[in-house]
Amino acid sequence: MSFSQALSGLNAMSSKLNVLGNNIANSETVGYKNSGAEFASVFAGATGLGTRVSTVRQDFTSGNLESTGRNLDLAVAGTGFLRLQQAGEVVYSRNGQLNIDASGRLINAQGAQVMGYGMEQNEKYPFSEVVAGGAAVPLVVPADDMPAQATGTSDGNPGVQAVYNLNASIDETDASLKSSAETFDSLADKNGTNNPANTTDIEYHYSNSYSVYDSLGNAHTVTAYFLKTADNQWDVKIAINGINTNNDFTLSFDGNGQLTKDGNGDVNGVGGTVGNNDDSATLSFDSATGTDILGTGADDLEFDLTLLGTTQYANDSTNTALQQDGYSSGALVGVTIEKDGTIMRNYTNEQSRAAGQIVLANFRNPEGLEPVDGNGWKASEESGPELLGEPGSGMLGSIQSQAIETANVDLAKQLVEMIVTQRAYQANSQTIKTQDEVLQASLNLSR
Repeated sequence: MSFSQALSGLNAMSSKLNVLGNNIANSETVGYKNSGAEFASVFAGATGLGTRVSTVRQDFTSGNLESTGRNLDLAVAGTGFLRLQQAGEVVYSRNGQLNIDASGRLINAQGAQVMGYGMEQNEKYPFSEVVAGGAAVPLVVPADDMPAQATGTSDGNPGVQAVYNLNASIDETDASLKSSAETFDSLADKNGTNNPANTTDIEYHYSNSYSVYDSLGNAHTVTAYFLKTADNQWDVKIAINGINTNNDFTLSFDGNGQLTKDGNGDVNGVGGTVGNNDDSATLSFDSATGTDILGTGADDLEFDLTLLGTTQYANDSTNTALQQDGYSSGALVGVTIEKDGTIMRNYTNEQSRAAGQIVLANFRNPEGLEPVDGNGWKASEESGPELLGEPGSGMLGSIQSQAIETANVDLAKQLVEMIVTQRAYQANSQTIKTQDEVLQASLNLSR
């Protein structure tokens, strides 16, 4: 009987050495989770028959996060697994060392493709919105150049949004406070084809310029000239690329320095030729042949200039905020990954667009996951079904970009356990040797 008991001990210690050796071999494998062999005694009634390995349990505690400085390296800071598609199967991993292949697929070193929420496959693809909460699909990062967007043509059509303060202390009757700007009357005048050139002098107390974009992505400089005409009253003239236009409007302020409002409390202080009698003016720049003031062959340029928040106080005239929704075309120059898993494409025109959102999976019993090649796991009956969600939601961790998660293997502990296991192996070997000597003595006595 002692032979079988000692043999079970040898087998058990050998299995544990295999587990320890695998842990040590993977101590530098990104995202690796160490395992530990657990033993159980074997009995037949009251008689001990030795031991056996009851299970090899995986330890899913987090490893340390190390910065790499590489945009496509990511770590899961907290609970959860990356969901990957490999050879038609779904696998899970904590290894976030990713690359983009020639087809734009976001893959790991084994060729497994990261999955998540993709973009709408509509006429705006590849610049459509990410469908969050939909089915997880293999993610692709399109390399298409971003087309130009004319100012005033984005969803919601914000156009230009500006906030000014106009100096209420200006004496509109004092000519010395006024400045004058010479503007051309047409593109032909500016280009010198009309002789003599037709020009217009615009008087103003304050001027401010900003850039807008036409449908071809060409930038144009719009200049607004503000002239105080009476208490709480201002005229505004607009020029584009130094050419005077028929985009005049007026601003009316109340005694508190705010744009005037109607009886319902709605702003109505922007009026005049192109004013909408609310908080905005609609500016139009014709591109028709013969009257083209853009000079680029682009479509007509029209957008709302929203002035909500503009004030008239006795301080220097200034522009305190300015936004516009147009931009030129741009080429893809890089990809970054946000904390919530959003994959952002960055372009030469300083714009960014999402290409999808990485999802994380969690399990009720992660220790029940089945290990597979490539530092991954498969779901099993013991692990239960996957629970998908956006990084940072619920119990799921967040995405840490430019970092990796090191293996959670404690080398010192593994080496100590190896020594202890080796001693146990030797002790079981000694049991066999002793039993052999006892058996040999018994045989000698029987002769």
